[in-house]
Amino acid sequence: MNRRIRTARLRLAAAATAAAALLVGAAAVPAATADHRTASAAATTLTSKELHQRVARILRDAGYTGITVEVRDGRREVRARAGVAERNTGRPMPYGANYRAASVTKTFVATVVLQLVAEGKLSLSDPVEKWLPGVVSGNGNDGSRITIRNLLQHTSGIYRYDPTEETGDTAEAFEQNRYRHIDPAEIVAGAMKHRPDFPPADEDEPNPRWSYSNPGYLLAGMIIKKVTGKTWDKEVQERIVRPLGLTGTYAPGDDPYLRGPHAHTYERFPGSTEWTDTTVRNVNWAGAAGSLISTDRDLSRFYAALLGGKLLLPPQLAEMRRTVAVNADYEKAFPGMRYGLGLAEQPLTCGGSRWGHGGDLAGGTIRATTDAHGRRSVVVMTTGTTSDDEQLLAAEQKVQALLDDVMCARKL
Repeated sequence: MNRRIRTARLRLAAAATAAAALLVGAAAVPAATADHRTASAAATTLTSKELHQRVARILRDAGYTGITVEVRDGRREVRARAGVAERNTGRPMPYGANYRAASVTKTFVATVVLQLVAEGKLSLSDPVEKWLPGVVSGNGNDGSRITIRNLLQHTSGIYRYDPTEETGDTAEAFEQNRYRHIDPAEIVAGAMKHRPDFPPADEDEPNPRWSYSNPGYLLAGMIIKKVTGKTWDKEVQERIVRPLGLTGTYAPGDDPYLRGPHAHTYERFPGSTEWTDTTVRNVNWAGAAGSLISTDRDLSRFYAALLGGKLLLPPQLAEMRRTVAVNADYEKAFPGMRYGLGLAEQPLTCGGSRWGHGGDLAGGTIRATTDAHGRRSVVVMTTGTTSDDEQLLAAEQKVQALLDDVMCARKL
């Protein structure tokens, strides 16, 4: 993920929950969010027609090229869309499409790690050095002080390196590197060239320093392979995807294409006024931090199963939901967010919390959320993003307001 978008886009996080390519002291809640809270708390119903109207407004106001929303409430499903699947074609955004889930991958990876904890194969207190000797070292980085919990909770202090630091972050650079193979180990090595942002937090630190780090999840993926002898994506496939019947979820490796129906993603890179089609690209470098491809149905089913206690035993699910405050940049984009182990919590204006993760890659975003018991879930997918921080933040506020309204509606 690119450091320039920390304030608003938060690529590869919760994004990005984002992209390269994924969410303290509380910053002031933006006026648009504060104004929304009163209206949201009063909301009792949200009809399909109203949802379509709302989505159309978001498309217009945020400047997206496309947006889809899928809401699942028990067995009831409500969907809405606006915009086009591909510019200059008039084709509507497809329902049930495949897309790059980006940093939503992190929840899958954290779930596998916690299953391994339950099986007694590793501990959240294990230092990285135990499993990956010598990998986290140099320039003040010390794998003997960083635990697996630190990696999953973004309290390791590991520098948030991404390959655009070497290749550049322009439309031309994207085109030149679109098909390039970059091994995740190269991303970790790039992070080791920098001093850590801060010392890793102690396990019981009540207010640890927090900074989103994709290299931390790449290390978690490497640990999964060291423990099991299988790659992280094979473990995700065997432990989560296959048992839940997630037919649209997979790790593409070096394959730059999307299978099945999909929308094109578009980015306005710095210094460009034109859209660059970012749909076809090699995201192998994102690995366990953000390379999964998925669908609305699959993500809804996954988060419902996770929060519903079908993937983790109670002690491990409790650890996943043991949260800490995020930093000021994330607080600005996602007011009230707290982060557990690959799972973000945000307060609802009607009371309680919603849980999930976000993901961002150049050209598109994913926001997936569910209630505390996995009964109601919402997935928002958007295409057409920009490098303008103010526009990104304004667009994010509109999506966050929609998520809150849907989760708070008494009836859909």
